[in-house]
Amino acid sequence: MNERLRRSMLRRGLDVGSLAESAQVSVKSVERWIRGDVVPYPRTRYRISAILQEDETYLWPGSVDKSSLTGAELVSTWPRRNDVPQHLWTELLRQAERNVDYLAYAGLFLTEEHPDWIPLLRARAEAGVRVRLLIGDPLGQQLVSRDTEKQIGGGVAGRVAAVLAYYKPLAGLVAIRLHDTPLYNSVYRFDDEMIVNSHVYGILAAYTPTMHIRRVDGAYFSTYLESFERVWASARPLDGDEA
Repeated sequence: MNERLRRSMLRRGLDVGSLAESAQVSVKSVERWIRGDVVPYPRTRYRISAILQEDETYLWPGSVDKSSLTGAELVSTWPRRNDVPQHLWTELLRQAERNVDYLAYAGLFLTEEHPDWIPLLRARAEAGVRVRLLIGDPLGQQLVSRDTEKQIGGGVAGRVAAVLAYYKPLAGLVAIRLHDTPLYNSVYRFDDEMIVNSHVYGILAAYTPTMHIRRVDGAYFSTYLESFERVWASARPLDGDEA
């Protein structure tokens, strides 16, 4: 049984007959795909993927040569986070329909450099998007360690306090947790797209390499998503006094 195909159809509200009609194939063909008896031809796979808004490598993992996917998830890379086009952050947020995940020590640049970031975040949450924010714990040890790094210059805890003040009005509408984990990357996820900002010892995150990933087979995307989930599970909720 191809459970990925069956569940994707359910999410889109499509039964065997409606998918067959949309894809211009027979009902028997769709039934055979669901049973896992056969895999559609490439052109048909592409059409089904577009209808279900899923990647064909997700629906039929064995249908594509994995070697051809090497690097396919990398949309863009930049030597510094400051080189990321300014509009990209809010554009990705505006387009998000399911998930917005945010893992950083502070990420203050988003609220200070993008006046529409907070209103957009509120609007997406009110539209039903699940928003999860992971911010450095002011009571933890990692912010202290980050502040002591050569040439960082201190002030990470101050930036965390500032960013929490921005997000305070959203408490209850979005999920906010405080983490005390060593960050190797800051992760900003918008549905199936992600911006990953690498951390380099002694250098501010604004000046370190950053990449834009779009989920294809998940080789890159899933790794960072798993990391986010591990940090989320270990973080503590923002309590009432802090909010």
